[in-house]
Amino acid sequence: MTGSNDLDFLSDSTESTSTRFVTFIGHSLKRFDLAVTTTNRFYGKKLVTDLQNGRTAILGTDDLEEEGYLEHIFSLEEQEGEDMRSFLYQVVGDPYFTD
Repeated sequence: MTGSNDLDFLSDSTESTSTRFVTFIGHSLKRFDLAVTTTNRFYGKKLVTDLQNGRTAILGTDDLEEEGYLEHIFSLEEQEGEDMRSFLYQVVGDPYFTD
């Protein structure tokens, strides 16, 4: 059995984050239970978790504009994806890059 000394850590940090928990129903009548975490880790993108199916994605506005992306990541029907996208446009900011 190997111990933790055998691991080759590429990164290991702790950060205080802010998480917004939101439940809503859209035009598709699907209930969404989301956790939207703000962190300094992902260049301004948000960590979005669907609490019903456990799927998580790192999302920025550019990802929301990619056709079919939310539907693929979160296993959503087209109208469900539009509902989720409509909400996320309100909370997800544009990514920023540091030198």
